[in-house]
Amino acid sequence: MKRERKKKIHYGRIVFLLLLIAAAVYGSGFLLKGFKKIGSKDYYVKSSSLTVPLYDDEFKEVTDLSRGTKLTIASKEVKNEEESYYRIKKGEEEYYIKTSDLTENKEEIVEEKEMFVRTPATIYKDLNSSKILSFGKKGEALEIVGFDEVSDTGAVKSYKVKKDDKEGYIYGKYLEFTKEKAEVNYDHNGSYEVHASREDYLKGGSAGNLDYFPVEKPKFENNVMPEEVKALYLNAGVLDSIDEYIALAKESGINAFVVDIKDDTEPGYESLVMKELSPTSYKYAINTMDEYRKVIQKIKDAGIYVIGRITTFKDSYYIADHPEDAILDNETGAPYEHDGSYWPSAFKRTIWEYDVELAKEAVKEMGFNEIQFDYVRFPDRTYYDEEDGIINFQNEYGEEKAQAIQNFLRYACDEIHKLGAYVSADVFGESAHNYVTGYGQYWGAISNVVDVISGMPYPELFNKYEYGFDDPVWTIPYDLLKLWSTSYVLKQQELVPTPAIVRTWIQAYDATWKYPEAIYDSDMVSDEIRGLYDSGIRNGFIAWNGGSSLSKYRALSDAFKKEY
Repeated sequence: MKRERKKKIHYGRIVFLLLLIAAAVYGSGFLLKGFKKIGSKDYYVKSSSLTVPLYDDEFKEVTDLSRGTKLTIASKEVKNEEESYYRIKKGEEEYYIKTSDLTENKEEIVEEKEMFVRTPATIYKDLNSSKILSFGKKGEALEIVGFDEVSDTGAVKSYKVKKDDKEGYIYGKYLEFTKEKAEVNYDHNGSYEVHASREDYLKGGSAGNLDYFPVEKPKFENNVMPEEVKALYLNAGVLDSIDEYIALAKESGINAFVVDIKDDTEPGYESLVMKELSPTSYKYAINTMDEYRKVIQKIKDAGIYVIGRITTFKDSYYIADHPEDAILDNETGAPYEHDGSYWPSAFKRTIWEYDVELAKEAVKEMGFNEIQFDYVRFPDRTYYDEEDGIINFQNEYGEEKAQAIQNFLRYACDEIHKLGAYVSADVFGESAHNYVTGYGQYWGAISNVVDVISGMPYPELFNKYEYGFDDPVWTIPYDLLKLWSTSYVLKQQELVPTPAIVRTWIQAYDATWKYPEAIYDSDMVSDEIRGLYDSGIRNGFIAWNGGSSLSKYRALSDAFKKEY
């Protein structure tokens, strides 16, 4: 009996101890839960700059933390002199942060009330389209009324701003916190002085008034650009023979095609953007949307990199629909006719929107790897008409021509890069010379913005004895293009911090109207390519033949397949 009683007492103690443990665990859990509920709060770091300071145990500033960082704080406030702090952890270390640098409201993260435009930039109507509200000029103050998101570094992607009693959005990467910083011209290795010395004397603008701030050039994982692009130009009228062009490409080492999306009076396909914004272009489109899509897909399936070409500011059909956007003749009030064509003014933002919407549609619907803007300029040889006051460019923001061209390309890059496609620009060979052209092209300013710059130094376009050559330059393409490349292009590239890839157009047609005439056979075309490559410009070429003659391209295939 005695033994049985001891056993019962033993079990009773165990049960009692278990009850005590359970109560302790439950109680501590309750207390911990209660502590969190009462004492833990989520905060966000707020500031009028990118970071806020963090302090050590002696309240000395030792590091910083990006604004927008989310913190869960359960500590009590600590007072030191006039300031209150919370203790927080950053990585493995603990610091103090001022309570005044924290907010529970995400909308209060960004505290600046004014920012200043460093790089001239578009102000958008909203964040979900390419619609343009206004424009921010260098040094201009903009009232901040909101923002969209803050990066890990504390930088704002887009600010909501108020200008002229209208609210819109501008990319934060183009703004500075102070007017002093915004007004500084970026100086790449002392090159700004060189640009500034190239003043306006052809009515295209001054090189010193353009922007040279570094531009991050994208590389898209799902869209790999060949290091050496060997391309043929295909106009939209030859696409029904695409199988033959693809076969030729495979035989001759061609790895890319430039295909027209829109050429002046030759729209590539029945674009829905054209249908809405330029019905005349839609009416005269060469291909249906479905036909065109199938061709582009066939090109891509063959492993060929495909570039969509848009004639930007030469567009007679668009002007037929929108004469209000044209360069105007002051004497008649009608659109100004230039060599039988009509030009939307590159100062007008509505044509910007149209061309960029075309580009975006082509990337999304057709799958283009790259968009190429041709005629991204004002009409040439208008100096005397401007002197005589005949031309009205409808310059709504008071820009110089070269500024408008650079500003358009910056806007286009911002929009098209969102879709994972590259942007290239075609420029005259003259744009690499040491001045701003009268039609608004200046190599350095364009190269600094776009991903690829494609000069058009067709030998037949140069003056007969350009650069002091004794022979007509179209008869000596190797010497001409090597000198052009080394004396002008490469020097322009060195003047900017983030130059584009150079991929040059070459003449793939005969100069039979010149005296003496020149037949551009495979040897002559090979001389063009060697002239470029021997100068160090080795990122490829694009063969230009306006008719996209299959027989001519075949005759030149030996030049295309060579190793240089």
